[in-house]
Amino acid sequence: MSVGTSRAPGAPGTLRRPAARCGPGDPDALADLGVHPDDLPDGLVVADESGHVICFNAAAVRITAVPAAEALGRPLERVLPLEDLEGRRWWQLTDPYGGLATRRGQPERNLLLPGAREVLVSARYVRSAPTGPVRRVIVSLRDTEARRRTERSHAELIATVAHELRSPLTSVKGFTATLLAKWERFTDDQKKLMLETVDADANRVTRLIAELLDISRIDSGRLEVRRQPVDIGAAVGRHIQAHVASGQAADRFLIRVEHPLPDLWADPDKIDQVLSNLLENAVRHGEGTVTIDVMPSASPREREDAGTSVTVSDEGPGIPEESMNRVFTRFWRGSKRGGTGLGLYIVKGIVEAHGGTITVGRAPRGGAQFRFTLPVGAPAYLTA
Repeated sequence: MSVGTSRAPGAPGTLRRPAARCGPGDPDALADLGVHPDDLPDGLVVADESGHVICFNAAAVRITAVPAAEALGRPLERVLPLEDLEGRRWWQLTDPYGGLATRRGQPERNLLLPGAREVLVSARYVRSAPTGPVRRVIVSLRDTEARRRTERSHAELIATVAHELRSPLTSVKGFTATLLAKWERFTDDQKKLMLETVDADANRVTRLIAELLDISRIDSGRLEVRRQPVDIGAAVGRHIQAHVASGQAADRFLIRVEHPLPDLWADPDKIDQVLSNLLENAVRHGEGTVTIDVMPSASPREREDAGTSVTVSDEGPGIPEESMNRVFTRFWRGSKRGGTGLGLYIVKGIVEAHGGTITVGRAPRGGAQFRFTLPVGAPAYLTA
């Protein structure tokens, strides 16, 4: 990519330094595709065969804080005085114009600009022939903020896992070591209590590992959905019975099912996971009556039942308005009552893997309200 360059009068063989950033006049420019360099999301810096910058787009200006007017026409190594993380000058190491004639560029790597500002840099060498001299050096610059966010997210995940695993594993280790050392000194009731605690902590570790596997599959797009006929009303009823059996008052739950419901084909285990998480959140973080509404989801276009919607509402303090857009992100916690902060992220991934949607809002009585909608999802041979 080049700009209209011309030979300086009276100086054959030398190029006049351009007075403007690269534009649409070059036959091999991005303009041939209807794209201006300033439209690119990444920084673009192009140097000619003499090593002088002939293109410096707006993203490059933003990333380097070097005005385009100061960059154009200057030597590439002065415009981008890059160093690697060990303090070595990158242009001296790579030597694009005098290095191996077969080299085509440099892969992306972290480098430092003046002031220790980190950027992601990759380079491409354009040659007039396979082993000919370098005609252009094209440098791509990317901000590291997105990668830093990813790295922070991974670090948070590791820290969360370590914290969540430490407590149950410490308990398991402590009780098993005590039982092995002093088995005869405990009564049967004491032994049973210890073993029940170990079993509960082991279940907690198992759930955490399952959550991590789900996150991995969601992030990589590999979450599998094994569709079967699902009675969503009966599934909600089972979860309510489990909460009542664990000590919750039966009158705390109100189930309203609107019949007839369309046939629903979904993964029963994953739908159970969604219901379990939403109901547990309502019981743990909400107050008052937990209301579950199950009804057909009508399609405005087709004017017929397109699926099923489930709404879980409580009468607690609800979710602050400013937090609504973060509810389904990793590590969001609605209160200080523990938890990994991964549950709703997984719920959203499961619902979307079914082709459905999930939303959060304020319930009629002020609490939190989660509503997810699932399409019928019937196999093709049933709809043909």
